Amino acid sequence: MAALYFSIATLFVILLLSLLILIKLNPNNKNKNPNPIPNPPSPPGHPLLGHLHLLKPPIHQALAHLSDLHGPILLLRFGSRRVLLIASYSAAEECFTINDIIFANRPRLLAGKHLGYDFTLLVWAPYGPHWRNLRRISTLQLFSTNRLLSSSDVRSGEVLSLVKALLRDYSGPGFHHTELRPKFFGLAYNVVTTMIANKRFYSNADESSSETAKEFRDIIKETIAALGTSNAADFVPLWRWLGIGGYEKKLKSLKKRRDKFFQSLIDEQREEKKKMTTSRQGHGSPAARSTVIDLLLSMQDDDPEYFTDVIIKGFIAAMLVATDTSSLTMEWAMSLLLNNPNTLKIVKAELDANIEQCSILQERDLHKLPYLQAVILETLRIHPAAPLLVPHESSQDCIVGGFHVPKGTMLLVNAWKIHRDPEIWEEPCKFKPERFLNNEGKEKGKIMAFGLGRRRCPGEGLALRLVALVVGTLVQCFEWERVDGMEIDMDEGVGQTMPKAKPLEAMYKPRDAMVDPLSRL
Repeated sequence: MAALYFSIATLFVILLLSLLILIKLNPNNKNKNPNPIPNPPSPPGHPLLGHLHLLKPPIHQALAHLSDLHGPILLLRFGSRRVLLIASYSAAEECFTINDIIFANRPRLLAGKHLGYDFTLLVWAPYGPHWRNLRRISTLQLFSTNRLLSSSDVRSGEVLSLVKALLRDYSGPGFHHTELRPKFFGLAYNVVTTMIANKRFYSNADESSSETAKEFRDIIKETIAALGTSNAADFVPLWRWLGIGGYEKKLKSLKKRRDKFFQSLIDEQREEKKKMTTSRQGHGSPAARSTVIDLLLSMQDDDPEYFTDVIIKGFIAAMLVATDTSSLTMEWAMSLLLNNPNTLKIVKAELDANIEQCSILQERDLHKLPYLQAVILETLRIHPAAPLLVPHESSQDCIVGGFHVPKGTMLLVNAWKIHRDPEIWEEPCKFKPERFLNNEGKEKGKIMAFGLGRRRCPGEGLALRLVALVVGTLVQCFEWERVDGMEIDMDEGVGQTMPKAKPLEAMYKPRDAMVDPLSRL
């Protein structure tokens, strides 16, 4: 009985402490901001949950509705966390120019602790010397122009593999049915894993795939699921302390599996490097460092204390986490083209006019295709794969839009909402690639699908090349139609990345004009 009383008393104390914390963090608490500068407006919230109960999926749309009701700059409370919600381009620009260093940190969420190697991963690391070093390596080594040029054959090879798979599936005559989502997903991950470790883990013959490939696919599936939902344990301490839902337990289990798998890739590459060194085919020149792991192992040789295996695994994880967004953008782009036949015709005509006859599109040809690139930008505007930018956190008090923002406030920027702002975009809900032509980059600069400021995604160049190459090649090589002539469903799914609610299905057949080059594949 005494134990029962003790447990009840302990729970009461925890609840009381949680309530006191939440009262202290309440955005509406007048004593919180003694300065004459006002706090941002804040809609009424729940005493314990704050505004969490208002976040109905899709979350970016729920937050957009809040902004419509209460204004483009809001101070919310997600459990015990203050959250600054931004839904205007001018306020977002202010956050990432004047206040860029202040908002250069990340909130300490459970995913960053367990899947981000205790906040040492590029995505999750706090702003400082370590993050700047990771960023420098990413920009100058992993995603440099020379590195992207040297890996173009990898991307071309995977795109041609997709074309071959569609040709094998085609039974003819006439149009044949296909579902494109799994094909895009596998292609995007094969590109990145080939760059990382010279390995492919997705194929059409999944039943004959190795156990290693199946393990990788399972890890990716679980990682997307873990990162695709916001969890109360990140915002309500009591939820985490009691282990409700088992979220942290799942993250710990996934971390062990990922860590073991990534370590096996590193060990394999390390053995390959030793063999090549022994055979005097050394890795002395950058050109010889054919994979990301190999490049990082060479850096480890020069500075083993800093470039530990954990740092290398962090780079692997960072590259894989961002890959899903490329495949989603491919699917959205093809969906938009199918729903806009005239735009599809313009893309096809541009390809026919600029690509050598009897040749299949190559990455080096993309600069000749401004309309295709405008299609990709317009896709990123209307359907950004990451509708809410990766969260930031303020390292000190600051002012945004004339409002006082306290230190330790999580920043959420609703890119989806800003991309549809009628004050910035003419006919914002209409698919108009032409808006990105002949405007000297003014409109392009307002696209924030890859973030803004110093923490903008370093893999932007790789993603844009890959998506344009895939979409352009499919339009060049095949005729496309909608299934039964029905409009493609453009409803948005749920998650931190934004999939289509319904996977894209389409009808296709090889183009008559491409019979010769396709027959040579």
